[in-house]
Amino acid sequence: MTVEPSKWTRIIEADPGHSQRYIQRFKIMEANGADLYGEARTVDAMASRNSRILDAGCGPGRLGTYLHERGHRVVGIDVDPALIEAAEADHPGPTWVVGDLAEMDLPARGIEADFDVIVSAGNVMGFLAPSTRVDVLTNIARHLAPTGRAIIGFGAGRGYEFGDFLADAQQGGLDLQVALSTWDLRPFEQDSDFLVAIFGRA
Repeated sequence: MTVEPSKWTRIIEADPGHSQRYIQRFKIMEANGADLYGEARTVDAMASRNSRILDAGCGPGRLGTYLHERGHRVVGIDVDPALIEAAEADHPGPTWVVGDLAEMDLPARGIEADFDVIVSAGNVMGFLAPSTRVDVLTNIARHLAPTGRAIIGFGAGRGYEFGDFLADAQQGGLDLQVALSTWDLRPFEQDSDFLVAIFGRA
């Protein structure tokens, strides 16, 4: 069965230079002193030392690298080969994998599942093809350790209503534990324009 391409895949098919501009954008932001590691600090605070962490939709590796440098065993997966190539070049250490979250089966590729933490930041959920959303969330649940946690953050206005996302997550085998409105742990409100959802395996 053919999996519907993600919105990100369609973007780079239409504009092959998009990935390189995306990579350079974050390098410029960091050079200008922007804080790019708020998500990673939150994940690190929730993880025991030497945790196995999956960065689902890792992009060019900024979050996974921060966590690797703090002693975690990190695997990053992204659908965009250019972003994985940049991660491998700029951030050796973690295991970087090209793959679609809708078809993710890391054990079939020789990578153990049962991650202590799975994080999906950077609005990855907003780039999913609608027909693959439940599959992606199911795959995240399947790759979690029994007591592991999945941390997923994305903004409003990206075509994926928060209520629909939470229903899909439940259908995919994830149990909502905490809902926040920011990566610095402010509570989620009805009018929040960002969601950081922390799940356990149902």
